[in-house]
Amino acid sequence: MYGDHKQTTKSKLNYQFQDAGPQEFLSWALKNYENSIVLANSLSAEDTTILHICSKISKNFRVFILDTGRLHEESLQFLEECRSYYKIPIQIYFPQAEDVEAMVQKKGLFSFYESISNRKECCHIRKVKPLQRALKGANAWITGLRREQSDGRKEIERVEWDEANGGLWKLNPLLSWSWERVLEFVSENKLPFHPLHKKSYPSIGCQPCTRAVKDKEELRSGRWWWESSGNKECGLHEKT
Repeated sequence: MYGDHKQTTKSKLNYQFQDAGPQEFLSWALKNYENSIVLANSLSAEDTTILHICSKISKNFRVFILDTGRLHEESLQFLEECRSYYKIPIQIYFPQAEDVEAMVQKKGLFSFYESISNRKECCHIRKVKPLQRALKGANAWITGLRREQSDGRKEIERVEWDEANGGLWKLNPLLSWSWERVLEFVSENKLPFHPLHKKSYPSIGCQPCTRAVKDKEELRSGRWWWESSGNKECGLHEKT
């Protein structure tokens, strides 16, 4: 458990920004953590929104994506569209080849369908370990997490201490926004929009592990849909 000082700081910041909009909160964050803050971009509408807001405030932040090696072709094409549109360097972090090779040699290309432990192993190799490299040296990172996305995310806070990923602040500027509000912002600002969002993919991950959702299904129900129960996360947002 992190110390009392960080707990106090977290509580104060969450109180200070409890009614703040994303622009106000991100203005503070980019100024406070200048040159030591990174934006995790999954190419979702949430992250496109945050990237747009940040780009209007400052250029002193890094942006990265995690290319797992199993992304949709549409995601790779959309990445290039974002690079061209924002004129901001987007760093790409890949899994370590030797880790992927060892897993595939031992368990095959689709071991993640066989058990939750296998799926989490694949996520750890393809996502969690690259994330840790991407966050190295940062004091804070920005995510597109929203409370509406799943039951497991209903308790997230605007400011959290992320011990699991090396000990840094985790900032969630859109936590209280609805999916409809995100779509409105994208439309109002004429932002790039992932083509899979238009095909009923509100949450987009690796191609073998993501499907479109049906009406009235939860927004993240298309992720690891074959798993019947539990808090379905990849490990990027582990609590400690």
